[in-house]
Amino acid sequence: MKALQSGTKSRQIPLSMSDTNVPVIEIRDLYKAYGQLEVLKGVSLSAPRGHVVSLIGSSGSGKSTLLRCCNLLENSQKGEILFSGEPVAWKGDGLARTPGDRAQVTRIRTQLSMVFQQFNLWSHMTILQNVMECPVTVLGQPKDEVEARARKLLDKVGIGDKAEAWPAMLSGGQQQRAAIARALCMEPKALLFDEPTSALDPELQQEVVRVIKDLAAEHRTMIIVTHDMRLAADVSDHVVFLHQGRIEEEGPPDQVFGAPKSERLRQFLSATMAV
Repeated sequence: MKALQSGTKSRQIPLSMSDTNVPVIEIRDLYKAYGQLEVLKGVSLSAPRGHVVSLIGSSGSGKSTLLRCCNLLENSQKGEILFSGEPVAWKGDGLARTPGDRAQVTRIRTQLSMVFQQFNLWSHMTILQNVMECPVTVLGQPKDEVEARARKLLDKVGIGDKAEAWPAMLSGGQQQRAAIARALCMEPKALLFDEPTSALDPELQQEVVRVIKDLAAEHRTMIIVTHDMRLAADVSDHVVFLHQGRIEEEGPPDQVFGAPKSERLRQFLSATMAV
């Protein structure tokens, strides 16, 4: 734990970002079940503008499910989800509950970009086409304008020379960086990362970690599900430890990693750092 703690430092959030009263994403008392299996049991969290929130915990603790509920890829059974203060409109109750306003769902999803563990690039498109596709077809933005932005973003993540390549020609780390550029090209209010490095070997992981650290330094609003404790310690403003569908402990990274209060969190960190 000492080695991890020594790399932890508080990020300085500009006043213009830190003084806003309305989080980009706010979740209140969220419940999610698959049939009789309860996965989330009253989870609440918020992601203020310009902040990074990391979700940690063992497999099956509910981290990825929470992220998918946040992006409305999964329907929750109880609780509220708000985007920039606007609550999601629901219809029905319990397992029958679904979003009640399709236009709202579409609008929210264009403001949140998700980066998945397995990249999910379209194999029949070049890297540049992958990055451009959603802004052009979903948002209806001018192709020339989007292409210029896409090329800058590919340069930003360090693969500008791969614009005309096919996904199969790239390494896993390069594909994940392309996926990040694709997410950024939508100019979202927040980025959601679901285990962005877990499908990569250690050397390729570092390529992606560097990009995420750069985004954190730019004060982009992000929620990150990760098993990489070093990444969570280095980029987060707030860390949430989930255990069996509930928040067991949360706080700033120096507290969560340096002075954990929960015995379960101490066990988790000990096992994670021993790997």
